This record gives sequence, structure tokens and C-alpha cells, in this order.
Amino acid sequence: MCGEAVLDLINDGSPAGYRARPGGSPVNVAVGAARLGVSTSLVARFGTGAFGQLLRSHVTAAGINLSLSVVAEQPATLAVVGLDASGTATYDFYVDGTAECGWQRSDLPNPLPDQAQALHVGSISSWLSPAAGLISELVVREYRRGKVLISFDPNLRPGLIEDPGGARVCVEHVMRVAQLIKVSVEDLRWLYPQQDPDASARQWAQAGPALVVLTDGSHGSRAYRSGQPARTTSAPDVRVVDTVGAGDAFTAGLLAALADRHRLHRGGLDDLDNGDLDAVLSSAALVAALGCTRAGADSPTREERDAAAITGSAAPRG
Repeated sequence: MCGEAVLDLINDGSPAGYRARPGGSPVNVAVGAARLGVSTSLVARFGTGAFGQLLRSHVTAAGINLSLSVVAEQPATLAVVGLDASGTATYDFYVDGTAECGWQRSDLPNPLPDQAQALHVGSISSWLSPAAGLISELVVREYRRGKVLISFDPNLRPGLIEDPGGARVCVEHVMRVAQLIKVSVEDLRWLYPQQDPDASARQWAQAGPALVVLTDGSHGSRAYRSGQPARTTSAPDVRVVDTVGAGDAFTAGLLAALADRHRLHRGGLDDLDNGDLDAVLSSAALVAALGCTRAGADSPTREERDAAAITGSAAPRG
């Protein structure tokens, strides 16, 4: 995993008003995948001070290898998270002068360690300078090296994007060399406002990726592969506490389900049949649903996922 580490300040209605929780999409995906049994390393810049230490402790507790991460001279990047009555999250970011602004080429491995089988990138660091150009270099370099599966989730935050055209170029550049993409309906509506998101996802699948998974909240997900019909998966019906990190939990569940089937490697998606694909998507949806039953970005463990799958404690909608 590669990208930002962010401290979430969540407005949870408590007397204090806000609760500090570890976050940042790549951190959430890394922690979620590790809890699901995937051996995980993280390339990130951790800020100084108490918030930076909280983030590092959170990631370390999940058993994630931080040998490729660095401690920055700047403070941690912050996200202020608002929740509406349904638990749906909105975000305001404080990035200027923080660790996320200090990315350097030397912060990124060249090449990835020989044991690496997959590289996941996405979110702020994949489309916001200075990280975007450097991470794009890493992704293209690893694509050409041909040793790892490249996974991508753009996870756009429009409030941070001052140059929509430039962000679109960054996203499309990585999209074309990724094998696995998880993208939300909201992302594709922002990128291509004049086009139906499913049509955009289908076009992406024809541009190079082996698999594009389009997530649509409570409406479930659709999977697109070039030249094949879409596969649709329902979202489990759960009592939602909040949606913070739900998309990241889905991505972690997707990666873990592929790893369980020995598919999380370069070429692992090439002959994925419909039965395995449906099982992978259902598992990812279950992980995301379980995460929504908890406050903040808090993905389930492998044991919790498997128990819920057996008992049907998160029942499919519809």
C-alpha cells in the first residue's frame, strides 16, 4: 500500500464534539487487509507530534511492516469529518504544511521488494501534488517491471482539487496501467459529469484494467471486464453507524478475498471465472458492511468476516 496517512477528527455528537481516529485511505486499506490476514507493508509519510504517533501506533498494532515508511518533519495531515443523520460522512481536509506536502522521490522504493506481489495506490496522494507525480512514476515503473498486480482507487475529494483537468489526467494515467480498480459512482460522476457512471466504468475496463469494480453504496457494486457482461452484487443490509472508511473496507475486502484464492498477483485476474468473481465481490461487500456498523474507519478481522458470512448476520438487500 502506498499513500497518505491522515488523522480523522470525527464530529460524533459527543460533549467534546470531535473524536480523533486514525485514517487516510491507504492506511485504512492496509489495516483492513492486514486484519483479514494479508501480509502488508505500507509506504507513507507519518507526521510529527501526538497525531503522527497515533497513526503509527495504529498501523503497527495491525502488524503492518513500516520499513518503507518515513517520519516526516511536518505535522500530520488532518481531515475534519461531519456526519449527517444517516451516518454519511463529509470531509474537510487540512493539507497545507503537513506531511502530505513533503513527498520526495527518495521516499518511494525503487524497485519494490522482491517479495511484493501487489501494489495498491490511491486517494489524495495519487492526484494531489507533489505526491501524484512521484507515485505515478512508481506505478508506471512497476507496471513495466511486470512483477506485481497494481490496484487503484482514486477516492476523489473534490474540495481538495484546484485543477480538475490535472487531477483527471493523473487518475487516467494510473488507471491505464492498473490491473484492478475500485471506483465509486461519485468519483466517476465527478470525473465525467456528462456520462452515466456505469458507461464510464465499462470504458475504463476496455482501456486496460482486467477488472473495474464500481461501488454504489447501499445499491451494491457492479464489476466490469472487457468484452464480458457486468456482474452485480447486492449490499448487505446493516444498521449504519457511519460510512467513514466504507470504501476502503471494500477495497481491503476485495484484496483479501483475491489473496484467499491465490489471485493477488500479476496475472491473477486474467482467468477469474464468474463464480470466483461473485464470491470475491460478496466478501468485499460484507467487509464494507461490517465496517459501517462501527464508528470511524474500523474494518473487521478475518474471524469476524467469516463468522458473519456463516451466520448471515449481515443479510443481503433485496
